[in-house]
Amino acid sequence: MKIATWNVNSIRTRLQHVVDWLTQNPVDVLCMQETKVVDENFPRSPFEQLGYHLYFSGQKSYNGVAIVSLQPLQAVTTGFTPILTKLPPEWDEQKRVITGVIDDIRIVNLYVPNGAAVGSEKYEYKLRWLAVLGEYLQTLQVFTPDICVCGDFNIALESKDINEKVKTENHIMASEPERQALRDVLALGFADAFRKFTSEGGHYTWWDYRAASFARNLGWRIDHHYLTPSLYERAKSCTIDIAPRKLLQPSDHVPVIVELEI
Repeated sequence: MKIATWNVNSIRTRLQHVVDWLTQNPVDVLCMQETKVVDENFPRSPFEQLGYHLYFSGQKSYNGVAIVSLQPLQAVTTGFTPILTKLPPEWDEQKRVITGVIDDIRIVNLYVPNGAAVGSEKYEYKLRWLAVLGEYLQTLQVFTPDICVCGDFNIALESKDINEKVKTENHIMASEPERQALRDVLALGFADAFRKFTSEGGHYTWWDYRAASFARNLGWRIDHHYLTPSLYERAKSCTIDIAPRKLLQPSDHVPVIVELEI
């Protein structure tokens, strides 16, 4: 089974890129972030023509997550509150979480808050959001032990996940509190699928649109697949496809694909 994650940075703007990529790379599941469209306007037909089932949770202009799958998903929910029922509903005003089960594997597709700037109100929200994510995943593990958590985490966990020429001092996505908050989540038993196969740095999934960052390879690895132990053992590969970043008007992120033995 191949599961891909891709922050598409507006599904309507990048629709042809995504459809072309799926045509060339017919993965079993594609998890998308930053779809930036309300549910009734999600472009369904191009995916359905390729044989995919669609599940999405969106809002106008911001955020938004979606899963397309060749097989129907089971137990699909959106947001934290269907699982963490005591949370106030405002936790799900931003559309950042969708999950479903396929072949007894629960896929959790996330768009983690960016945080804006270290020390800002949005930064503090990001840290609280990650703490809630930990509670959410811990609860899901009770029902489905095999979990793939993927998406745009907006965190480079290690220095080698960022080009050394990028200034990261007091920088969002590389601050120690963010990294520790993510480590706390991973301590529930999740491991980085990409690092199972590739230990060295120099591999990135996001390049800023500014300062010719892609041409200069000033990248960050902030899009991840994290797997519970049994899935980690069944992982056959995890790769980054930078080809879509070379297209005209690309997303600033690229797909990351994990292949699992079923």
